[in-house]
Amino acid sequence: MAGSVGSEDGDIGFQIAPIVDVVFVLMLFFMASAGAQVVEKELSINLPSNTKAADSQTPDVPIIVAIAADGTVQINGTTYDTPESKDLPGVRDQLKSMLEFGNTNPVIISPAPEARQEYIARVLNAAAAAGVKKLTFS
Repeated sequence: MAGSVGSEDGDIGFQIAPIVDVVFVLMLFFMASAGAQVVEKELSINLPSNTKAADSQTPDVPIIVAIAADGTVQINGTTYDTPESKDLPGVRDQLKSMLEFGNTNPVIISPAPEARQEYIARVLNAAAAAGVKKLTFS
C-alpha cells in the first residue's frame, strides 16, 4: 500500500479537551450552588421568667405632674410646691426619689389651661434637675 500512513487515519484517539470542558462546567455548577446556601443565624432573645425578681420591678406607671392655674404643683395628686417656691425643691426631690435605681417611668406634665408659662418652665427645670429622661405633655 503505497502512500498509506497506516491505521492512524481511522483512529481518532483519546480527546482530553471535551473532558476538561465538562470538568469546568461541573466545577462552575458546584461553586454557584455552594454560594446560594442559606446561612442560619441564632437570635438571642431574653424571655421573661416567672420569678419574684421580675415581680418586684415596678411597671412603667406614668408620673403625672399637674400644674394648677395658681401655680400649685401636684405629683400624682399630692401637693409638693406652691407658687412662692421658685426652684420647686419638693417637686425636684420627689421626682428624683421616684426615678431612683434606673426606674424609667414616664413623666407627664399636665398644666391647667390658665397656668402661666413661668410655672411650666419651673416644672421643666425641676424635672431636668431631677434627671427625668422621658417627659411629655398632656
